[in-house]
Amino acid sequence: MKERKLWGAEEFWGLGFEFDPQWLLTDQQKELQSKLIELARTTLRTNAVESDKGLIFPRKNFEALASLGLLGLIVPKELGGQGENHTCAAMVVETIARYGCASTAMCYTMHLSAVAASLLGMKAQPSAAIESILSRLDKEVLVGTLSYSDPETGSHFWYPVSSKAERLEDSWKLLKKASWTTSGGFADWYVIQTTSPDFAGNYSDLSCFLVYKDEVKTDPSQWDGLGLRGNQSGGLVVDNVIVPLDRLVGPVGDGARSNDEAVDPFFLLCSSACWNGIALGLIDITKRHTTTRKHVDVGMRVCDYPTIQDYVGEAIIDTNASRSFVFQMARAMDNTTGNCDWSMHNDISALPRSALLHWMWQVKFLAAKNVAHVGDKMLHACGGTGFKPALGIERYLRDGKAGWVMGPTNEVIRQFVGKSALLGFESLDYWNQVVNERAIDNELKKMDLESKRALAERLMSEVASKSSDSTTSAQPSQAKALATVS
Repeated sequence: MKERKLWGAEEFWGLGFEFDPQWLLTDQQKELQSKLIELARTTLRTNAVESDKGLIFPRKNFEALASLGLLGLIVPKELGGQGENHTCAAMVVETIARYGCASTAMCYTMHLSAVAASLLGMKAQPSAAIESILSRLDKEVLVGTLSYSDPETGSHFWYPVSSKAERLEDSWKLLKKASWTTSGGFADWYVIQTTSPDFAGNYSDLSCFLVYKDEVKTDPSQWDGLGLRGNQSGGLVVDNVIVPLDRLVGPVGDGARSNDEAVDPFFLLCSSACWNGIALGLIDITKRHTTTRKHVDVGMRVCDYPTIQDYVGEAIIDTNASRSFVFQMARAMDNTTGNCDWSMHNDISALPRSALLHWMWQVKFLAAKNVAHVGDKMLHACGGTGFKPALGIERYLRDGKAGWVMGPTNEVIRQFVGKSALLGFESLDYWNQVVNERAIDNELKKMDLESKRALAERLMSEVASKSSDSTTSAQPSQAKALATVS
């Protein structure tokens, strides 16, 4: 017997379950999916229109999600969460974006990524502050987010040149400047990334900290995006705020490990599920419109035209290819982590998700590329009516355009994949540390002897200056050491 997808008491007006990979879900996850579709019908979808029109953060939708225990979806049961896996997380985000609100889905993606970073950090270094937050997520509707971007480095968000942390006697002093922070000013807690307290010029030396809503400065009035307009993804500053020692998320210098093992895997997985959800929502709306809209002069519905059938068929095939990639990688992470069992990270060297990161880049690229294409084609299929905001195509289309440009952008990702395949992963040089000797040798060929001599003199002068600075800075500590020996 065919499983029926309901929209209230009626059959759902979009694609049925026959086009959904239901076999990937457990019975418990299917039940959660049904509850979430109903919540989208009664609450999330209406609030999506409000958020889009008024640039309103979807707090009401988060309150609704908390009623299903979804803020603690991946939190272990012993901390009051549902202890769910990556497959369930992808399904939940896709469902929110498809049937409800894409802005909520993206804010929720950032929430889950912040939860993942917190869980990973807490396993390596226990923290009462983090444990307290994670145990109260649904009861108090505590929305979290990440703040990793930097005004000076754009979508290269792993390079926080405008941020720093300082160790005081019994606290941390934090400076963070971010160019994009989803839920900025509206989230209740933030995981921020800065250079480490002992930073000495190596930008791979990163640390993460927990800060609260009243410790950040934002200006929501500056946010006015093309799509995802409820995200409030504007600038943020943590202005030399002093926080207790237990606000450190993981050990000092753990930022790069946290990026690769928690933040990026969850962000890339769930944001891709969001883009797929938007693509499916576009197809659903197109099905409803084209099967009910009739051309009286020829006695045909819009869906009866072969061109429209071709558009929809291709959109379903491409979107399900993208969904298959998302769920394949969700399953791969489930398999390698014991269904998202955070206890494995009691061993700080356990990094199973990191080994899959280059696959996750590919997942994001495909999903972001597909939603842009599907949005255009479903607009074409719906014709002039699709151009009107009332149909809903227009909002979904605008929301989907964020996929391509959201960091890491599709331009960055495709170069990551191609470069790593051709030149090796070390060639990616995230923190600008690997010297391109081929480029140097090629440029030197272009220089005459006089130019080479001038360059050599300048370089030797810099070496002498740096050597002198090192000797001078070492003298006080040497004198102290001698005094101690005496």
